[in-house]
Amino acid sequence: MKLLHIDSSILGDHSASRQLSRSVVQSFTAITPDTQVVYRDLANEPLSHFSGATLAAAGTPVEGRDASQKLEVETNEATLEEFLSADVVVIGAPMYNFSIPSQLKAWIDRICVAGRTFRYTEAGPEGLCKGKKVIVVSTTGGLHQGLPSGAGHDDLLKVVFGFIGVTDLQFVVAEGLAYGDEPRAAAMAAAQKNISETLFA
Repeated sequence: MKLLHIDSSILGDHSASRQLSRSVVQSFTAITPDTQVVYRDLANEPLSHFSGATLAAAGTPVEGRDASQKLEVETNEATLEEFLSADVVVIGAPMYNFSIPSQLKAWIDRICVAGRTFRYTEAGPEGLCKGKKVIVVSTTGGLHQGLPSGAGHDDLLKVVFGFIGVTDLQFVVAEGLAYGDEPRAAAMAAAQKNISETLFA
């Protein structure tokens, strides 16, 4: 069993999503102790943002790539292979300005690859990542669940992972974290309860 643990918060030890994503991984490995965990910190080791240079590197024959293009292609392939080889993916996804962190979007741009994680057919797009479990730790300062303001966050992730074929997608939610100490503590406690009592029941 392979688990890929992704964090994207820029807040370090002060991050609620990091705390909760770590708790998810600990709970999973307690149940499945032979799990091999791979950790990627997108804030401390960010991927470059998707650009024309990214496409140019991929489109250049191997023998014609310069050093920066070789590094770009190798990094992208390693990132994609990490995702493809994982049976379970745990993602810490805080909300920044009504969307996911740009670091997480850069990672998504590396795993949504035609012919690898999805393909187009005469019947329309087909996801190729069936059988993979994805757990998203969703943290927000305000209240956005089920509201239009959540469209660029949880709803976006549902669309992305649904598009590439992930049907086992679960969310651990802690929202209203900026509403004061008591609401924050209550939201974190509820999320921890979800992890310990519900997530792997």
